[in-house]
Amino acid sequence: MSASTKLSTAVQALCVLAANRDCPHSSESISRETGIHPSRIRGILAMLSREGLVLSTRGLSGGFALAREPHTIHLQEIYCAVEERKAFHLDVTRAGGTKYPLPARVNGWFLDLFSDIQIQIEERMRTITLADVLRHIHVPQS
Repeated sequence: MSASTKLSTAVQALCVLAANRDCPHSSESISRETGIHPSRIRGILAMLSREGLVLSTRGLSGGFALAREPHTIHLQEIYCAVEERKAFHLDVTRAGGTKYPLPARVNGWFLDLFSDIQIQIEERMRTITLADVLRHIHVPQS
């Protein structure tokens, strides 16, 4: 079980876009602000663009921009746009066989527990907007 670096990268990139909404940002300019490689930034922003959270324009004056106001973008949307697995992922199965039934019962219990926790995490993320994150980390918005 590990925290999502994709979610963190996405939120960092979105914070850069929200802090200066006057013009599109290149992946290179976002990289300079975050220290994240431009190709990783492009990959994450492409995922966010497919979900309608980011606009992407080509050309010399092109780049990436927020598609919506920060107060309308929820952490849950960002998470679903970039993450293919659940936050609480447990790499086990319910199998254990009849020879060793204890592992199957323990792993089954953890799978059920993590499923419940996942629901709670997702419900909480629906209540947090990008604007909330910006306020919390003290990033002014333009």
